[in-house]
Amino acid sequence: MTQLIKAKEKIITPEMERVSEKEGILSLDLRELIAAGRVVVPANIRHKNLDPIGIGEGLSTKVNANIGTSLDFPHKERELEKMRTAIKYGADTIMDLSTGGKIDDIRKGIIEESKVPIGTVPIYQAAIAAIRKRGSIVDMTIDDMLEVIRIQAEDGVDFMTIHAGITAHAVDRVKNQNRVMGVVSRGGSFLFAWILHNRKENPLYEHFDKILDIAVEYDVTMSLGDALRPGAIYDATDRPQVDELIILGELVERCRERGVQVMVEGPGHVPLDQIVTNVKLEKRITKGAPFYVLGPLTTDIAPGYDHIVGAIGGAIAASAGADYLCYVTPAEHLGLPGNDEVKDGVIASKIAAHSADIMKGVVGSSEWDYKMSTARRALDWKKQRELSLDPEKFDDLRNKYKTASDACSMCGDYCALKIVDEYFGIKRDEYKKEL
Repeated sequence: MTQLIKAKEKIITPEMERVSEKEGILSLDLRELIAAGRVVVPANIRHKNLDPIGIGEGLSTKVNANIGTSLDFPHKERELEKMRTAIKYGADTIMDLSTGGKIDDIRKGIIEESKVPIGTVPIYQAAIAAIRKRGSIVDMTIDDMLEVIRIQAEDGVDFMTIHAGITAHAVDRVKNQNRVMGVVSRGGSFLFAWILHNRKENPLYEHFDKILDIAVEYDVTMSLGDALRPGAIYDATDRPQVDELIILGELVERCRERGVQVMVEGPGHVPLDQIVTNVKLEKRITKGAPFYVLGPLTTDIAPGYDHIVGAIGGAIAASAGADYLCYVTPAEHLGLPGNDEVKDGVIASKIAAHSADIMKGVVGSSEWDYKMSTARRALDWKKQRELSLDPEKFDDLRNKYKTASDACSMCGDYCALKIVDEYFGIKRDEYKKEL
């Protein structure tokens, strides 16, 4: 049985107990949120070394890191190293988006090593297999897709992006919309081309019940993909995007009826004034399904700095109710990220997630900041390092600009804290007692 089915039957699973322990939430309350579909616990029964997490209402905002090979960089060890880096700096989940090299072997290696939930986009592998077998993506069959979904489920994939919301009707809307960027989702573009070439309905939509059969068997969480997400801020919240969201809302209901855990993926490129609207719209249409957003990116002009752009949008989205941020790296729109870009992307998204969690009152979030502030007040550099998101960066900058003063080199003996303490007769050891 899936976590959702068990929650509906009033069963508290070991996975629920672990999530409640991590989140500081009562297991009974967590079980009710799962039963209502407002929280998911991605936990494939085949992922044996998994340390489960929860995503959704009332829980800390989670961060995903995408890794995966390409035709130009097909090396498994490179992706494993990126996974280790992402988890080290706080990624809650990993998505393997591999399209080059030995895809099955790479995925199995990632799942075997990872204690965090692993996600995939099965249509990538199905499309590559179709090219090899039949010469073209548009010759892919539903059996090709289902075969890959089953193989990945058997391997232990915890959640899968399924682009079932892009229908033949939606394709017509895109053709008439005159978007700046058209379709920017890779999986969405595969299906867009398939629908136009075959003049048939999206097979993932038409045969969605067969996908759910596999999901129920292995407890794979559905992550309903936004194939028509905007790839430019001028395309945000247009008719194709909203039309797809309405379909996704209907698919959410079908997942819940079958006992399959489900979350919904969201935009994309969205200007600041539309982010809150997008979050509220998703929550309304899907009846509170966990919302997984890519960024969102609030401007299109910052190649090389899109991790910052994504963090700005992510903080606003999460504070408005988004539950799960997909990181954006400095290499976004430029190329496959390396290890350094993965680190920068994770940390930027963690900052966004934590900032939102303070506003949402997530257990323990503001206490972390209080401890850091107290350490700064005491000029306790060791404690500040321990509390830092990136201790190595802390060391690099501290050592690079360190002086003989116990304050930082920005102010030195003119440190505001030292001056005020001197005139009030406060000894620094008094602050350290709080630490």
